Parts: sequence; structure tokens; C-alpha cells
Amino acid sequence: MTSRITQTVVHFSSAFRLPGFDAPQPAGDYRVDHDEELIEGTSRLAWRRIGAFLHLPAVATRASTQQMVPINPADLEAALAKDVEQS
Repeated sequence: MTSRITQTVVHFSSAFRLPGFDAPQPAGDYRVDHDEELIEGTSRLAWRRIGAFLHLPAVATRASTQQMVPINPADLEAALAKDVEQS
């Protein structure tokens, strides 16, 4: 099966927390990787998301260690919507 990774950057204006995180993450820009697989048998090119990963720490943060944390895309969207409401 053919797969691909697409990368986006999301912005949080204030600290946020996602399920499974030990502590809130500070405001900032965060890279998100979306793992997708090709849906075969369709008459046009279509991709299905099979995973998402948030890169920690934020883009502008200098840190000696970095990590990719698996996340639920729906949880990320909910956190982004809450951030917009608070702004």
C-alpha cells in the first residue's frame, strides 16, 4: 500500500493540553505530521489519514531533545477551536 506523510504547522495563542499529555504545552507554533495511505480502487486519487503526530517542543523553542507524540486529530481540532474561542 502506498503511504505519505504531510506536514502542517498549527498555532496556539495560549497554553493547551491534549489527552494523554502530562502537562499543558506553552503557546506557540507546532509541527504536525499526518500519516496517510492511498485508498485503492477509487476512480480518483484519495488518501485516508491513519495517524497524526505532534512535534514537541514548539517550533521556536530551543531544546536539546525533541519528540513526536501520537495524537488524535479530533483532539487537536478541538484544542485549536478552544484556543480560538479564548483569544
